[in-house]
Amino acid sequence: MTDPATTAEQRRLTQEKKNERMVWWYLAYFLFGIHLVAFVMIYAISHTK
Repeated sequence: MTDPATTAEQRRLTQEKKNERMVWWYLAYFLFGIHLVAFVMIYAISHTK
């Protein structure tokens, strides 16, 4: 028989793993966006007259 403490711990660990995965996705999108902006700025600066 499973006690409530074990079930709550499992649920907390599952949620924590899910949250950590979301943090990595947000970090990936953020870094991608930063690089995109940097490349656009480099392009703009190198194509000025």
